[in-house]
Amino acid sequence: MTLSPTSRPQTSSPRAYQPLTREAMARRLALDIPDGSYVNLGIGMPVLVAAHLPDDREIVLHSENGILGMGPPPADDAINLDLINAGKQPVTLLTGGSYFHHADSFAMMRGGHLDICVMGGMQVAANGDLANWSLAKPGEAPAVGGAMDLAVGARSVFIMMEHNSKNGDPKIVERCTYPLTGAGVVDRIYTDLAVIDVTPEGLVVRDMIDGMTLSELQSRTGAPLHAR
Repeated sequence: MTLSPTSRPQTSSPRAYQPLTREAMARRLALDIPDGSYVNLGIGMPVLVAAHLPDDREIVLHSENGILGMGPPPADDAINLDLINAGKQPVTLLTGGSYFHHADSFAMMRGGHLDICVMGGMQVAANGDLANWSLAKPGEAPAVGGAMDLAVGARSVFIMMEHNSKNGDPKIVERCTYPLTGAGVVDRIYTDLAVIDVTPEGLVVRDMIDGMTLSELQSRTGAPLHAR
């Protein structure tokens, strides 16, 4: 089942539902990227969005290791290991695309030249705080990479993640308990259950999967939700 861009939150009794696959989440998010946008796709799940961009829109993809104008993933027989994204995955380059020093790439990120950044998330707070780089486990030394620069530099930040962790804990919470990537930076959250906007009035449910109800979604969320 897929999300309908025109669906509305319901408060009827719970029904059976099937969470979206990661590919379906990527397709849903891609629908919301406007024509003419410059977009960074973060490492992990967000890179799936590249394969689902609408054909009738010109969307320029950026990678922080120094690429502008990435195309969809290459076919197996067309992989060029000298052309990779920040996650070390092979990519393609569209006509007019370019690659350059990563210092120039970070200048684009920090200078507010990206319209949208799509990143994964470990936790998102009700006020838009983002934690997506460290679980803060003793003895670990994780690297944040360019996430902090993207979180504060992009004009809009979309988070793509499962609604709950593997053990069932909510990933949308009142307050993040993991180290923050950015404070108040998230604009919209895409999960396998819903699309949720972060607004000054709180978390507003924009879409839900077929069969999901607002009360069921609320039971799986660690912060208050509001119907649009």
